[in-house]
Amino acid sequence: MTSILTNAAAMSALQTLRSINSGMEETQARVSSGLRVGSASDNAAYWSIATTMRSDNMALSAVQDALGLGAAKVDTAYAGMNSSIEVVKEIKKKLVTATEDGVDKVKIQEEITQLQQQLVSISDAASFSGENWLKANVGDNTSVVASFVRDASGNVSVKKVDYALDASTVLFDATGGKAGILDRETSIDGNGIAVNVNIGGTTSTYNVVRYTTAEVIADNAAFDAGGDVAVGGTAGRPGYVKVADDTWVEAIDQSGATDHEIFATDSGGAVWAIDATKLATSTIPDATVSGFTITAATTGPELDDLIQMVDTALEDMTSAAADLGSLGMRIDLQDEFVSKLTESIDKGVGRLVDADMNEESTRLKALQTQQQLAIQSLSIANSSSQNILSLFR
Repeated sequence: MTSILTNAAAMSALQTLRSINSGMEETQARVSSGLRVGSASDNAAYWSIATTMRSDNMALSAVQDALGLGAAKVDTAYAGMNSSIEVVKEIKKKLVTATEDGVDKVKIQEEITQLQQQLVSISDAASFSGENWLKANVGDNTSVVASFVRDASGNVSVKKVDYALDASTVLFDATGGKAGILDRETSIDGNGIAVNVNIGGTTSTYNVVRYTTAEVIADNAAFDAGGDVAVGGTAGRPGYVKVADDTWVEAIDQSGATDHEIFATDSGGAVWAIDATKLATSTIPDATVSGFTITAATTGPELDDLIQMVDTALEDMTSAAADLGSLGMRIDLQDEFVSKLTESIDKGVGRLVDADMNEESTRLKALQTQQQLAIQSLSIANSSSQNILSLFR
């Protein structure tokens, strides 16, 4: 049946054209945006996953920035530590030079003082963005942001790499507690040996003048080589109490006396009063690597103690530098991993929502052809009504 009121063919052709135009709009949107899933209406599940992972990638980008900041802090601390190690090596060299007979220890100390001041300057300058790991509060901890993590339950967290600012890593204790590697105090025996001496009922540690066995023999007519006491041979001469190997303290026998002011006891039980004039205080009782002073009177044993103190500090600094190097390596590895992780997430999101441009371009060409055919079909359907007029001529 042919009707001039209802053109079924034209209606069908129009519906087809509308469908083709809708498909073209969708395809053109994919071609222009490059996305197969550009909104939640395209695919709610994929759109939700992609949106979440893009936000995580932005967080990972911030983590990379934080890793760069952390790497800069570690590099600054390592540079300061490495420079300080070289300065401490020089101090050790100067101390060894000072052990030579006839050298001017005062001049050597002038050089050491400059090196000690350089250590302070290096530690003060080893700061990045206001954070100093060489001059810090001993006992504190610092950290570097390492990663952003989302677990299977959707919970997120930021992971950090911790670095302890303790007595084995900090050069100078900013609290003033002298607990750092370079400012901690070390007891130096001085020009004698440390012994416990009772004075008026109170026992304290004192340095006493060091004597060799030969000196004791020379000052005594009779000497008991097998015992711990060298007995004075002539009237008025004191005896000596052996307090360590080849170390003797000038003393007077007080056996049987009840009032002992200053005394020591030998292995045989005899009580000897130590000559108060022979008690000595060390020229360097407590020293720090960055603060000791040697003088012309500084003895060989004192220098030995100072060299040992500096060598111990050098070992601690070397260990701290190794820790910083390991931390720097870990940060570099983490930075590389985060970079690869970011790329992997981008690829994963792309597989979910990116459009296949080859496929879309082919579809667009096909739809353009279909559109032209649909327009022609609609034109034919509309012209069929005109054919009815020929029936009335």
